[in-house]
Amino acid sequence: MSSPVQPGQIQEAHVVAPEPAEPVERADASPRRRRRRPGPALSPLGRVGEAVRWVLLLGCSALFLYPFAWLLAASFKPRGEVFDNRLIPQTWQPENYVQVFDELPLVAWLGNSLLIAVLAAALVTVSSSLVAFGFAYFRFPGRKVLFGVVLATMMLPGAVTLVPQFLIWNQLGFVGTHVPLWGANLFGSAFYIFLQRQFFLSLPKELFEAARIDGLSAWGQFWRIAFPLSVPSFVIVFLFEFQASWNNLQGALIYLNAGSPEAYTVPLGIASAMTKYSPTSGGHGDYQYVMVAALIVTLPMLILFAFGQRSFIEGLATSGRKG
Repeated sequence: MSSPVQPGQIQEAHVVAPEPAEPVERADASPRRRRRRPGPALSPLGRVGEAVRWVLLLGCSALFLYPFAWLLAASFKPRGEVFDNRLIPQTWQPENYVQVFDELPLVAWLGNSLLIAVLAAALVTVSSSLVAFGFAYFRFPGRKVLFGVVLATMMLPGAVTLVPQFLIWNQLGFVGTHVPLWGANLFGSAFYIFLQRQFFLSLPKELFEAARIDGLSAWGQFWRIAFPLSVPSFVIVFLFEFQASWNNLQGALIYLNAGSPEAYTVPLGIASAMTKYSPTSGGHGDYQYVMVAALIVTLPMLILFAFGQRSFIEGLATSGRKG
């Protein structure tokens, strides 16, 4: 035991010096100073597999890109060289892109197709989303049976409803107009209803329950909660329907074939141009204009998918997930 401190004495204090702290790496260090650890070296067999994978990917990409490259090359060729299968034209004729607008009413076809595609895509997106939201968050007798009936309509071949739809539109007096090409989308689509219902089910139910307690109406829940959180599903439905409407040749053949060429859509116009320039129909085989028109009409779809690619992939990744 240590002796007690006597009055007038000062006890010595032992001060322990702190140990030097280890240098801590700053979290906000410059990314240039960080070095990535090299991955494990590939074995000879792994390198062969990697090379085979790249060869397969490049080969598949070439197969998919070849038709587009052939079309691009054919659009710059004169009449006698369109089908020579050269990817580099022997004779360049860029004036085809100017003369095509004199030969064909391409601007009118593009305008008609764009108007029909936008109306069809917008209407089916809105109508299908409303129905899907009802199936996802409303409870009513017969809901599952009714949803099953909606899905069962996808099993009907299109040829089964082709004649009844034509008779309905003919009775209404819309045959020969653009209305039948987008009017049916007012009632939604079974596939899009199923797709968006699955997306709505992935949203937290607590959001809608809290909004219902606060007195928000059903339309408010859809417009203020479901719609902002489901933009990727809206984008994917819009892109799918826009593409389907843009390439719809059968509907245009049924409802527009008897009208003037200026009222044609892009697919029907290109089909009529093939007939117009066919030697068996009295044409001179000027198929270079058909190639130019086919190349030009692909640009809107490429631009649309380029801008909507991010939401398109996100919608595909999350539409099949149920929360």
